[in-house]
Parts: sequence; structure tokens; C-alpha cells
Amino acid sequence: MKWIEYSRYTGEDLGLSSEDLMRALADFFLQSGFEAQYMGFEELDKRSLDRLKDALERALREGDLFDENMRQAMRDKLDGLTPEQMDGLLENLVRKLAEDGYINVQDQAGEIGGKDDQPRDVKFDITDKSVDFLGFKTLKDLLAGLGRASFGAHDTRELSTGVEASGSSRIYEFGDTLNLDISETLFSAFRREGLGLPLNLEYEDLHVHQSEYQSSCATVLMLDCSHSMILYGEDRITPAKKVAMALAELIARRYPKATLDIVVFGNDAWQVSLKDLPYLQVGPFHTNTVAGLELAMDLLRRKKLKNRRIVMITDGKPSCIKRDGEYYMNSFGLDDFIVARTLDAAARARKAGIPITTFMIAQDTYLQRFIEKFTEANQGRAFYTGLQGLADMVFRDHTNSRKTS
Repeated sequence: MKWIEYSRYTGEDLGLSSEDLMRALADFFLQSGFEAQYMGFEELDKRSLDRLKDALERALREGDLFDENMRQAMRDKLDGLTPEQMDGLLENLVRKLAEDGYINVQDQAGEIGGKDDQPRDVKFDITDKSVDFLGFKTLKDLLAGLGRASFGAHDTRELSTGVEASGSSRIYEFGDTLNLDISETLFSAFRREGLGLPLNLEYEDLHVHQSEYQSSCATVLMLDCSHSMILYGEDRITPAKKVAMALAELIARRYPKATLDIVVFGNDAWQVSLKDLPYLQVGPFHTNTVAGLELAMDLLRRKKLKNRRIVMITDGKPSCIKRDGEYYMNSFGLDDFIVARTLDAAARARKAGIPITTFMIAQDTYLQRFIEKFTEANQGRAFYTGLQGLADMVFRDHTNSRKTS
């Protein structure tokens, strides 16, 4: 493969900005192997620069980079390019993404650039800037599909004085945030002093806005990455990843005191950062729900926030457990031993004061009955939803989780 030496670009880019390219490539960065669901898991290399160039070419030919008036003209122009010219165009676009800080390009040795003509195994990584862009885009796209819903903060039934006013005002008390209700303060003084000037303000004239007390919440989002998440003719993991990224963006923008950790579970469970989430793919895994719950509870125990909860997105039954250091797996039906251990984990979460909200994206009746037992053991909540309604339910649940701090 021809190696790219990155430097200041001054050539042809079809008038496209890096933001245009990122919008067109969003699905490529977030896809999870559904298009290769019958391929060996090790065969799909998402970080290959060649795959990025292929995705760019598809976006140029088939995506929404151009309006209807320009689309056909651009296709004709692309069809008229020689293979060498097309490769040069794609390299220019990759270079633009790299120069604008959306991707890092490295060879196997981890060095950027190269001055020899030897083929190199060139990889790319998305940057924090890309993660922020993808998170915001995903949030905006998902919220746009939900209509004019109102997403506030984690509200409680208590009122406090704060910067954001949403209740009636009251007389200022020592220790309150001095968020004065100017109108009520002046009216109080006018009622006592009349309309004469100068106007004397007394301590009891001071009124402050009340705002709904907004509690902080530590959330662990559990994502099922078992093989069934891309089987049966439906890509379930990519929408789940999009919801996770959008939820992280929502929390960062609207709930600055809240936290979100992401746990992935298959045969085992492990924590992933938001930056790693776009690369997450399903594996040849069973579903070890207990491992996911134990890791989630361990993460929440370390939080100093009073309000803690687990949100789990899954499509199937628990089919794996570790027993005496060995994996015990059973994909056929609901195994009594695995189910008992899973219900026990749900009960332990309840005793720790950690409610579990389960979003079930499969419609099997016997699995729904299991989730009902699981929810009863935890005293949590469960939602049965298809992929289209997943974002709506997750966001509304996150917004409407009201607790008294």
C-alpha cells in the first residue's frame, strides 16, 4: 500500500470540510461488524487506513455529502477519475482529517509519517475531538427523532435556592445562594416604603428564586456484546453504542455533576472508555450478566454520590457464568444454575441500594418472563422495546429518574 507522508495540504478536496467528512463517516466509525456477521471475528480490522479510504469513497458516491443538484455531477466526476487520481483524492481527504485533529495515523512502529516506499501496516485512531463530534452528532440526531420532548436534570421533590429558577421566590435566609428575585424584592420594599425615593431596602425585603434541587447520579451503562447482538438479521449493538455515546454527551452537557461509566459484558465483563466505544464490536461470546453486574456494582461503590444506578441494554438471556474459575455455558433455554446466580446478583444490587433499569431489545416471551423475575429481585424497572424506541426510552428514563437526596 502506498504510504502517506502528512504535511500541509493545498490540493483538491472537492470543497469538503473535515466536519462534512465526519458527518458522512459517523456510521462507519460506529458500526459493529453487522455487515460481516458471518466473518471470522479476527478478520475485520476497523482501524485499517484502507478501510477508511473505502468508506470515504462510498460516502462520496452514495452518501449525503452533496445536495441533489450536485450529487449526479459529482458521481460523473468521480467516474472520470483514473485509479491513481481517485487514490490521490482519498489520500487528500484522509490528510485533511489528520491535519484538523480528527484522526491519528500510525504505522506498526507507532510513528507518524514515512519517507520510504516500503509497504506499511498503516492504522488510524480517532481522537478525543472525533469522540466529542460523534457524541454531539448522535445526540442531536436521536433527539431530533424524539420530537419536542423536554429533557431536564435529575429533579427531586425538594426545593433549594440556586442559579436556575423554576419555582416561586421566598424570603432570603442566611446560607442561600444570593439569586435575587429583583421584582419581588422591590415590590416588598415598595409595599413598606411607598413609591418615594430614595428606596430603603431592609433585610426582610430580600427575596430569592427557588429552583428544583438537582441531584447528582452515578450511572453505569451495561452493554451486551454477545454474538447474538448482530445475528438474526438485525444489528442491535450499533444502536446501543449510539445511545451510549449520546447519553454520555447528554450527561456532560446537562448534568455536570453526574457520572457515567460504561461496562461491556460477554463471557467476561470489562470497562471501556468513551473513546474506545466506537471500536466496540461483538465477539464470539455468550452472555455473562453476573460478571457485568459485579463490575458495575464495584464501580458504583467507589463513587461518593448518594444516587447510583445501573442501566443495562441486552437482547438475550444469561448463558454464561464462572464457576470455580471455569466457564459454565449453556445456550439452550434458561439454565437454572445461571438464572439463580443472576437473580442473586440482582438482589445484591438491591441491598446495596442500586436499582437496575433493563432495556430488553428482544421480544421472546420466555425471556421477558425472566426479565420480570430479574426486575422483581432488584425492585428496579424494565422496558421492552425495539431498536427504534431505544433512545427515546433511555433518555426519558434518565430524565425522569426522580430520587430524594
